[in-house]
Amino acid sequence: MRGYRIYFVRHGKTQANEQGIYIGKTDYSLSSKGRQELTDKLDEYEYPRVERVYSSPMKRCLETAEILFDNKEILTVNDLREMDFGDFEGKSVEELINMPEYKSWLKGGIENSPPNGESLVELVSRLYKALDKIIIDMMNNDFLSAAVVTHSGVITNIISCFGLPKYKPSDVSCEIGEGFEVLVTAQMWQQSQAFEILGRMPYYKE
Repeated sequence: MRGYRIYFVRHGKTQANEQGIYIGKTDYSLSSKGRQELTDKLDEYEYPRVERVYSSPMKRCLETAEILFDNKEILTVNDLREMDFGDFEGKSVEELINMPEYKSWLKGGIENSPPNGESLVELVSRLYKALDKIIIDMMNNDFLSAAVVTHSGVITNIISCFGLPKYKPSDVSCEIGEGFEVLVTAQMWQQSQAFEILGRMPYYKE
């Protein structure tokens, strides 16, 4: 049965990332340092040749896609955006650490959300929609390989929720410009809403 390879890639750094503040819906561009780090990775790593690039609509992801997958068509998928952190948006851990609402959120739980923000169950629900759209588009257009440029929290939840074998979210974090290679077939997705995790990417140049 035909398999489709998808490469999930984390966007580069923004000024907000460098400052250690929560950003979800805030549309930051890459910082100068973030752009340079991605360019350096192109010298050190081999990125896959793909037929299409799917991206979160946020500037930091679109700019990353343009750097890492130059001259490839980019299709934005709105449901690939980062979690909405609500009232925690734009604040650092130091600013939040003594807030009861923040302490409560850190305890976890799929229904637990930041004030005026998004819960884990809401996030995973829309990530399923994003994956379904991407996989169906690949099958309809006979694309055998594609990159998905998105956010750290998105990748962590996609891999831990839909990937096989199963991993805890804490085991599948990734650095900027890095991520995971997966393989999906029509049967796997239609019957189990799952894909096979092949490994981390990109790969060192030989």
